[in-house]
Amino acid sequence: MVSCRMPNSEPIFWPIAELTAAYQAGTLSPVEVTTDALARIDAFDAELHSYLLVTPDLAIEQARDAQDRYYAKTSPLPALLGVPLSIKDLFDVSGEPTTLGSRAYGQDSATSDSIPVAHLRSAGAVFLGKSNTAEFGQSATTENLLGPDCGNPWDPGRTSGGSSGGAAASVGAGLATAALGSDGGGSIRIPAAMCGMFGIKPTFARAPKEATFHAMTEFVCAGPITRSVADARLLLSIQLGRELPQVPLAERRRIAWCASPLDRAVDPEITRAATAAVQRLIDLGYQVEEVNLPLTGWLEAFGPLVLADEWHYRGHLLEGSPDQLTRYVRKGIEAGAAVTGPEISAALIAKAEFGARVEALFDSFDALITPTTACVAFPIGQRPTHIDGHKVDPLWGPFPFTAAFNVSGSPAASVPVGFSEGMPVGLQVIGAHHRENLVLDVCEDIEQVVGFPGDQLIQRWGRSEVHGVR
Repeated sequence: MVSCRMPNSEPIFWPIAELTAAYQAGTLSPVEVTTDALARIDAFDAELHSYLLVTPDLAIEQARDAQDRYYAKTSPLPALLGVPLSIKDLFDVSGEPTTLGSRAYGQDSATSDSIPVAHLRSAGAVFLGKSNTAEFGQSATTENLLGPDCGNPWDPGRTSGGSSGGAAASVGAGLATAALGSDGGGSIRIPAAMCGMFGIKPTFARAPKEATFHAMTEFVCAGPITRSVADARLLLSIQLGRELPQVPLAERRRIAWCASPLDRAVDPEITRAATAAVQRLIDLGYQVEEVNLPLTGWLEAFGPLVLADEWHYRGHLLEGSPDQLTRYVRKGIEAGAAVTGPEISAALIAKAEFGARVEALFDSFDALITPTTACVAFPIGQRPTHIDGHKVDPLWGPFPFTAAFNVSGSPAASVPVGFSEGMPVGLQVIGAHHRENLVLDVCEDIEQVVGFPGDQLIQRWGRSEVHGVR
């Protein structure tokens, strides 16, 4: 992953700090960048399907406002003024429809912004559109009944992961500078890993009761997907409303490394790339201990609570709109109907116990590291049944390492570290509660020493016959 831009690359690929500096210097305008971004979406997104809705009128209006503010040279300027983003279509954007990735929704326009969107709007961001998502965020791949599955910018015939697959694909292909996603079981980290992007979810904070959409309410967080750790640090600080300063190396150097939590099958090339990145940390002075992380029991908490939410919030759809739902959503709602009150209570106890067990690890370690996924992005519609010669469950087999840290509520990120089969490999970094800055720092060290070649995507998607872009 590159932290500075390639010569002659389109501004949509630039780091946020460099983009806003060009705006301030008057060498680039938000309207110019937004117009080109919309043209790129029109030209290229038919290959990826990263957007469910493009919002050109809103985007140009926001860009013109940003341009006027730069010309007026008012101070201080918002941190994201004129920066073009995609917004996952589980979040409301005032005046625009929200489909939730479902045919059953999207008929009405939202009357207000979701809270994470409101934070980004206040920071001056430009909203290019609503990115593709699994229906109700309920799948680790991005497919729904609204259109084709979302493809991967490294190979559009392969999955982008999910459920924030559209968010990751939009950033990877230069159809947004950065993206807002959400993560209830890995839905930021999985697509970040599979698309060679950086993604982070913060410490779990319960969504407000007035939230317009509820799912995975015991586990889900909003978070950014970006091309660099520095960009994510900026967006996450805006989301959390606090600075995320760097932590001295001496305070973040104790690492617990587990190449295969719970002895799950992992692609050997993922293990190789992840191990090589960990060795780079050792070379930097990190103290790394290989451990068998005590992660048993997360599914006993996760499963009943997720399914109970599906029944509680969407059970009515089985009567009114069953043909409007994907098979996986129907099955989830139906399974949720069978979850009992005592099972929910037991799951909440299991969640608390599991969270305490994971948090206790940070008495001995500053961060935990695992692979993000067990395999790289696979062909669309072809979830693997075997990994490294071992039979796996198609539901969890490719993605066994992320949801545990939603159950524990820990901040967790995925940073790209290499390739297998020509597709990106992600490394997962987990920290103690409210230590997002430490997670970012470890990931930034990995980013610097690995030097993941994100410029390959700029070469792939920088081609354009659009409006003189490039």
